[in-house]
Amino acid sequence: MGNRRIPAPLEGMDMRADLSAIGQYFLFEGDYLRAERLPSGHINDTYALFFRQTGGPVRRYLLQRINHHVFGNPEKLMGNIQGITSHLRKKIVAAGGDPARETINLIPTVEGRAFCQKPDGNYWRAAMFIEGARTYEIAENLDHVYNVAHAFGRFQKLVSDFPAEQLHETIPDFHHTPKRFAAFVEAVERDTTNRARCARAEIEFVEQRVSEMPILVDLLQQGKLPQRVTHNDTKFNNVMIDDSTGKGICVIDLDTVMPGLSLYDFGDAVRSGANPAAEDEQDLSKVTIDMRIFERFAGGYLDAARDFLTPLEIDYLAFSARLMTLECGMRFLTDYLNGDLYFRILRENHNLDRCRTQFKMVRAMEKEFDAMTGIVSRYWDDMPEHRPPAHDPTNCTFA
Repeated sequence: MGNRRIPAPLEGMDMRADLSAIGQYFLFEGDYLRAERLPSGHINDTYALFFRQTGGPVRRYLLQRINHHVFGNPEKLMGNIQGITSHLRKKIVAAGGDPARETINLIPTVEGRAFCQKPDGNYWRAAMFIEGARTYEIAENLDHVYNVAHAFGRFQKLVSDFPAEQLHETIPDFHHTPKRFAAFVEAVERDTTNRARCARAEIEFVEQRVSEMPILVDLLQQGKLPQRVTHNDTKFNNVMIDDSTGKGICVIDLDTVMPGLSLYDFGDAVRSGANPAAEDEQDLSKVTIDMRIFERFAGGYLDAARDFLTPLEIDYLAFSARLMTLECGMRFLTDYLNGDLYFRILRENHNLDRCRTQFKMVRAMEKEFDAMTGIVSRYWDDMPEHRPPAHDPTNCTFA
């Protein structure tokens, strides 16, 4: 989720930081020229630093201040990222790939650490800037959908042999749907803002689907679904797309990488990407699941991930999209009932609008569930070379 409310201490800080001085904590190459603020994300503060190399060329690096109010233990967070990126580099090199472009490459501090802490209490990290690629807020066409999905599937495949138990939970119980439901029930019962009367239909919507809440968690606890390394923030803008080839080359924003289910990543990506309307659309007639997007996403993901997924994971892929959408809507509704304490709002009833959008998508997924399951089965069974053309080239761009 990219719209969390940022605690006041970071919002009020002077952004005219001496970035050249901070840069001296890291092993950058060349002479510092300048810094530019990058408008990416709502949690951390990100800058591009420009250094002139010996002989004339200019190299860019990323410098980022970690929001330690959202991520309370930056050392464990960076331990996760360091372990995962090191593992990815080894796998990419073994496959003949380019580790400089296909994963995040952290720049160590002068003390050999993955981050530094300044005397003012702020935490900073740095990485190589991946040139010739960029991120997109939304998919521009169906090929883009396929390539983003393929990148997420490939990421999961590359880390499928990484011991998930070695990772720390940066946000505990992030996708533990029964615990999310328990928090929702408490919010309804307390009704501290007297808003339950305005959301009676939405409350009943959740209550009618309570039997679905524990399904994935129960299967995990029973050992029927494997615990895996998961990204947990699989939005389109967390994949870098190569400017020349259009391929998804690198999955970024690894702050929420932790133990989980592959289904969380697939389901949340469909939730966030297959709705043609905005996440807070007030005209619910515009909200649905675009089955073209779902089909291309399923195809891209399975083309990359079919070799390591279990049959039971495949069986629950379509369901995971429905559950992750229900969970997200329930979280918006919980925050609305609690007085909008977590998600940033821009208008009255903003979280209620978001909740209604998610629930409309759930209804659409319930209606299309057989079709979604059929698409997954077809892509699971068929090899890519045996398929018909992926899309109609005359109609591959979204309106």
